Amino acid sequence: MARVSPGMPVEEPYSREYESFRSSVPLKRVVVDDNGSGSWEIYDCGPKEVRSPLIMFPPLSGSSDIYFKQLLALSLRNIRVLAVSWPAYWTVAEWCAGFRKLLDTLRLERVHLFGAALGGFLAQKFAEMHSIGRPVPRVASLILCNSFTDTSIFGYRDASPFFWLLPSMFLKRMVLGNMPVGSKDRDIVESVDFMVSRLEEMTQSQLASRLTLNCSPTYVMPQHLREIPITLIDVWDPCKYDHEELKEFDV
Repeated sequence: MARVSPGMPVEEPYSREYESFRSSVPLKRVVVDDNGSGSWEIYDCGPKEVRSPLIMFPPLSGSSDIYFKQLLALSLRNIRVLAVSWPAYWTVAEWCAGFRKLLDTLRLERVHLFGAALGGFLAQKFAEMHSIGRPVPRVASLILCNSFTDTSIFGYRDASPFFWLLPSMFLKRMVLGNMPVGSKDRDIVESVDFMVSRLEEMTQSQLASRLTLNCSPTYVMPQHLREIPITLIDVWDPCKYDHEELKEFDV
């Protein structure tokens, strides 16, 4: 039976496809905050003249390159798509302000957002904050995969203010404990192996800040998203979140 273990190498065919992506699509780093404390990492594929692209946010343990297959496939259809990963932000408001600055820097006024898990939650919060008082919301549409609307579904709300104190190895074990193991599906095994390799490369501040965003008490106010088209992508594995809470969007 196939099993995931930290540091397990990615299978060769998967590795070759990833290496082809990295050799053809440059990684851009953009600093948007005045203190210059960190940079957003961006892969930008497809026709650059498109000014309302799709932007993809990774889950808690992912980086921008986890979407390399989607980037390649969508760009072949003349769809501009950006996969982004963010520096350490410790509150949702700070993250939303940073992403707004990124859009301003890239001169993108209106965008479509895709997010998985934490990435989907942050996409919703940005859409919420930038729909209030605007005749045209800055977010054209949302695509959510295995996401959530309320951080209360997690069990670390009381501990979240202290994640910044914990060593990297402890934080990584927290995340690895929720990753699926024992799958016989080769695609799933290779995908999880790749996610583990991305997790291993994350710094302590990156991981601690993402866990803080994921678990600090906050929620989405759906009444501010009524005018934004929302698509839900379901998953069928043990890591699935309960989508009952998303039914309030009436999508």
